Amino acid sequence: MALFDRLKDQAKNLQQQAQGGRGTTTGGHGHGGASGGGSRGGSRAQLVGVLKTQLGSLKTELKSGAYRDASMAMCALVAAADGHVDPAEQQQMESLILSNDVLQNFPPEQLRTRFHKHVSQLTRDFQQGKAEAMQEIAKAAKKPTEARAVIQTGIVIAGADGHFSQAEATVLREACAALGLSPAEFQL
Repeated sequence: MALFDRLKDQAKNLQQQAQGGRGTTTGGHGHGGASGGGSRGGSRAQLVGVLKTQLGSLKTELKSGAYRDASMAMCALVAAADGHVDPAEQQQMESLILSNDVLQNFPPEQLRTRFHKHVSQLTRDFQQGKAEAMQEIAKAAKKPTEARAVIQTGIVIAGADGHFSQAEATVLREACAALGLSPAEFQL
């Protein structure tokens, strides 16, 4: 519970920074035990909620094409983390993307097109598709706020189904590396 309180404070600070101008986000934005065992399902849902709040407070700053494209690559990687994406999983992921408050900054067709492009590449040749998705993700590294938001978006999407797999945690850690961020900042 102490971790949740710390994240709540960080979300409040982040919101104040966003309202006060162009603050940078240097605090850790963890997701608690979401990469580990299933004994904290309630806490995991709360932590995903905190990350949604943090992202929501930055909605007006997250309008660049680099964030959009990196987020869609991140979502596709999360969907395909276990090596395959079945049609039902792809449809569920698309629904999560289109209902995400921050991603509503972008036209739905742009999101669908980019997401499906990456899913198609990942299902055709996972390693090649993963390399291309990571290149797209790395483009967001120029802006630290966007880079962190890409990881947060991936965590929110991964945790939306109540299950956060080791494969999802692994691709999120690799995305952190592509963005020059420490996975420990997100407790991955």
